[in-house]
Amino acid sequence: MKALVVYDSAYGNTRSVAEAIAGSLGPLQAEAVPVTEFKLPDLAENDLLVVGSPINGWRPTPKITELLSALADGRLKGVRAAAFDTRVKLFIHGDAAKKMTASLKAGGAEIVSKPMAFYVKGTEGPLRSGELDKAATWAKDLLARVGA
Repeated sequence: MKALVVYDSAYGNTRSVAEAIAGSLGPLQAEAVPVTEFKLPDLAENDLLVVGSPINGWRPTPKITELLSALADGRLKGVRAAAFDTRVKLFIHGDAAKKMTASLKAGGAEIVSKPMAFYVKGTEGPLRSGELDKAATWAKDLLARVGA
């Protein structure tokens, strides 16, 4: 079993979270992969796919949205999946992770975790204190959920 953490990142914050998640997936062969380098044949049954995006206009970035749309026809059957986003901590904000989770499910993936949010300071970051530790903790929870 392996894990791919596919992400898009505008200012490097989502990339940092993706790398922290991949680095904390211990026994899984895990890799953080930019969305432009993701190839569906890299996934097999029982693998873990984690998708991350900054919130862009209340939703995932266009590149992540395009990828998930291409997978919406059941191509993720047998794959376990989870999604996260990076966002500014405001009273009102978008929820890209929830939208990505719905798209992963529509693609046939088994969702193994509720969507996760990681917070940045201002519109460009950096990440708020403790967010990389939170990413590592979430990754360990994902490991437990997939039985690795």
